[in-house]
Amino acid sequence: MRVYVPLTLSGLAEAYKTGELAAGPFGAYAVTPALREWYLSDDIEELEYAALNRAALASLRLLALDPGSVRRRVVVALDVPEGAAVADPDRGLDPGSLGEVRVEGPVPLTKAAAVHVDSGEAEADVTAAADALGAADTGDDDAQFVVDGAEDHELLWFATQEIPNLVGLGD
Repeated sequence: MRVYVPLTLSGLAEAYKTGELAAGPFGAYAVTPALREWYLSDDIEELEYAALNRAALASLRLLALDPGSVRRRVVVALDVPEGAAVADPDRGLDPGSLGEVRVEGPVPLTKAAAVHVDSGEAEADVTAAADALGAADTGDDDAQFVVDGAEDHELLWFATQEIPNLVGLGD
């Protein structure tokens, strides 16, 4: 099963150093029944893209909590065994939890299929979006517009072999 794990660049660096993503259960996003129902689609690529975007928003939330982190959203695409990622059935179709799953950890970073990261060109919009997130959550339409501006930037795809360069540990 493919899951999308929201991180920051510093979180990715830590995962690279330890060789694993989180020591215990951690949150991720995947194509869940609720996500399928909400998107009304059977196109797996479209659904996985939706899960990736949900993880990108969660990465933005992590950035909002960590003002010292480089302002780029990071999502690790990770392959886990069926049943290793479980959606919370009590949250149902809550729009805030669509696609959300809990993954039992630890998961070796070697299970990563790819890493998705914002380009440097996105940093200003991602910074503004992280700063506006709190106001957007309370219903401020102008702040929501700023948050949506970060979504205008497509995350770039990187092979797992490129992680050392992404986190500044490469040659």
